[in-house]
Amino acid sequence: MINRTPTVVALHGGTPPAELERIGDHAELRYAEAHELPTAVAGADVLFVWDFRSGAIPDAWPHADALRWIHSSSAGVDRLLFPALRDSEVVLTNSRGVFDQPMAEYVLATVLTFAKDMHTTLRLQDRKQWQHRVTERIAGKSALVVGTGPIGRAIARQLRAAGLRVSGAGRTARAEDPDFGDVHASDNLAHVIGAFDYVVLAAPLTEQTKGLVDAEVLAHCRPSARLVNVGRGELVVEADLVAALQAGQLAGAALDVFETEPLPESSPLWGMPNVLISPHMSGDTVGWVDELVDLFLANLRAYAQGEQLRNVVDKQRGYPSGTES
Repeated sequence: MINRTPTVVALHGGTPPAELERIGDHAELRYAEAHELPTAVAGADVLFVWDFRSGAIPDAWPHADALRWIHSSSAGVDRLLFPALRDSEVVLTNSRGVFDQPMAEYVLATVLTFAKDMHTTLRLQDRKQWQHRVTERIAGKSALVVGTGPIGRAIARQLRAAGLRVSGAGRTARAEDPDFGDVHASDNLAHVIGAFDYVVLAAPLTEQTKGLVDAEVLAHCRPSARLVNVGRGELVVEADLVAALQAGQLAGAALDVFETEPLPESSPLWGMPNVLISPHMSGDTVGWVDELVDLFLANLRAYAQGEQLRNVVDKQRGYPSGTES
């Protein structure tokens, strides 16, 4: 238990949401943009990384003379795992649990969009063009969810409830998983991916998963398969994906994350009729900011009482302790 009011720095990208003001009822709250962080973090106990895309923390690290805990507003923490933080005693937590079900619903929506050709329907409607087509069923189709953590499990349950046959891919192969049944080893992806109609990427970004889906893996996809990425853009070698789509090695892709965000206007992905693009929003639903603040405040109360924090990340492995990837 600490004997004073903790100091929390909220790192934001220019316009912090009003909901963050609630933190000020429980701590001394300092707001900081990237260029202000070195000064703001001096003497602070806690850093709330609202702008989880920021690269400012390593440069400000020498000034973090009292920091004991960093919390990320995202589930992924790959941008925070620089060597000095990994090797320090500073605790890192994330926002696991807030995004699981919304992201699972997004994945189901993309599967239904592809199967029912809704993206084509909207384009035809814009042109006031009547064009009858037949569509696909999703019941009985197969899906491989790459990433067996909480988000991947929520996706697996959602797809199974909709009638798909679901398997997983993670660090280690295993059978009889309660959500996935069979789990394949991610490093064997090229040899198993051809058995699936939908491939969903929900793994954290680590040294092992960066560039996991490359030209070799894509070459083994079914030509009728669709790829859905809600994990990190760097899980896929984007140039290889573009080439595979152009060559007809797979039928389509739904992408919520990209190697470069925002996606540059020059990207050929924009012009592909079989690609669904959304701006890193698959987990963001009405009320999500309040949920993120609620999670942080629950941990802040635990921190003040000297209790165990929720969602502690294993900094060496890059994802929450006790979970699989």
